Amino acid sequence: MKTEIIKKNNIEVAVISSDALIITDVQSALDLIMTVKYETGCTNIAINKEAIIKDFFVLSTCLAGEILQKFINYGIKFAIYGDFSNNTSKSLKDFIYESNKGKDISFQPTASLAVDKLSKCAEN
Repeated sequence: MKTEIIKKNNIEVAVISSDALIITDVQSALDLIMTVKYETGCTNIAINKEAIIKDFFVLSTCLAGEILQKFINYGIKFAIYGDFSNNTSKSLKDFIYESNKGKDISFQPTASLAVDKLSKCAEN
C-alpha cells in the first residue's frame, strides 16, 4: 500500500494505491480509516478500485452500503478511482451516478479527479 498526501485548495487528501486488496470487509475498511487518520490526519481518502474486493461492487451483497456508512459515520470523505466504464450493472451505474452528486462518496476515473472532487467537497 502506497499513501501519498496531496494538498489542493488547502485540503489534504490521502491517495492510496495498492495492487493488493485493502478493503475486503467492514473491519478492514475501519482499519484503513483509523490508520489513515492516525498516520496522516487526513479526513479525505481516495483509493484505487483494485484495492477493494469485487463483492463491494455487487450491490446485492450490501457490502458497499455497510462499508460506505462507516466512512460517513467517521466523517471521512471517500473517493474510489478507476475505470468503471466496463460496468454492466444498471444498479451500480445508478449508485455511482447518485454518489457523485453528493459530497461524501465519489467514484472517479483517475486519482487526480478524485483529489479534485474531495478538495472541492471538503471546502463546503
